[in-house]
Amino acid sequence: MDLILVGPGRAGLALSLASVEAGHRVVGVLARDPDAADAAADRLGSRPLPWDRELPPGGLLVVAVRDDAIGEVARRLAGRAGSIGGAVHLSGLKPVAVLDPLAGPPLGSFHPLQTLPTPEAGAARLGGAWVAITSTDNAFADRLFSFAASLGAHPFEVEDDAKPLYHAAATAAANFTLAALSMSKELFLAAGVDFEVAAPLIRAVVDNAIAMGPGDALTGPAARGDVGTVRDQMEAVRSAAPHLAGDFAAMVRATARVAGTSAVIEDALS
Repeated sequence: MDLILVGPGRAGLALSLASVEAGHRVVGVLARDPDAADAAADRLGSRPLPWDRELPPGGLLVVAVRDDAIGEVARRLAGRAGSIGGAVHLSGLKPVAVLDPLAGPPLGSFHPLQTLPTPEAGAARLGGAWVAITSTDNAFADRLFSFAASLGAHPFEVEDDAKPLYHAAATAAANFTLAALSMSKELFLAAGVDFEVAAPLIRAVVDNAIAMGPGDALTGPAARGDVGTVRDQMEAVRSAAPHLAGDFAAMVRATARVAGTSAVIEDALS
């Protein structure tokens, strides 16, 4: 497939690099910053494109800008996408209709459910990742499924009206996990222990959550309803890292809710 990339940031470049590796071509790059467009085009064996001309023929227009800029891009390219076989944005939150100003090609969204910290790491991680696809055009959805499969990814369908909740779930899985680990790192360091000692534990917990389900994988004092241990932990956190006490208590409450021990654990927290 011939791709046109709009927005050569981490996500756009990651998808483009993976696409080139899979045998697709990037035939043009658009960016607000001309230097960024030039650099990305050189990297992808492509060419930078002007905003004020008809887009060249391509199988897929990929709008890889931040969520609040997708509509603006669609409006700027309105009337210039007549030779495009289809257009997608990469947002897991925004509806497909945000691309409506393009008025012509079939529209959809293509959201890799994966962290893309750098273009190179992101491209490598797309293989084996899951990709959420949304489109009301069945034939175009089939093409997007095939495109995802060509990258070694696993496509699945998400309805437009479910995307905000889907995106919240993805945020909880990724960002909330990192926030909890950041708290853990601070507490380990306050205890004079290197955070690296927790690596095998963290990996095992994630493996257990996938294999058993998060609820069944729960262990520890809040899951057991061990009031005394939770009380001692809270006292230690308040003493050594008082700025974390509120967040720690909130995570204990969330854990107890999943485990069904909220009534007894609340006594320890109060």
